Amino acid sequence: MTKKKEDGSGGGSCCQVASLVSVDERGQMILPKDIRERAGIRAGDKLAVIVWEQAGTFCCLTLIKADGLGGMVKKMLGPVMAGLVKG
Repeated sequence: MTKKKEDGSGGGSCCQVASLVSVDERGQMILPKDIRERAGIRAGDKLAVIVWEQAGTFCCLTLIKADGLGGMVKKMLGPVMAGLVKG
């Protein structure tokens, strides 16, 4: 993990390897406690799995708390939709 600067920023890029996890024989993973705490993930929370596919293979997986996904989509698509309505 990146060391925080005094102003609270991480000092590094927005994306980083925060942890390595293993997948057990049932396909389950455990997110480390410090990651869950920093992300505000609690038991019972729903996470959306976002995939990036390249050449027919998933190359990147991202977890996003489902309760924040709607706002994120609205923020990204809002300007696009506004442009379509005007046009």
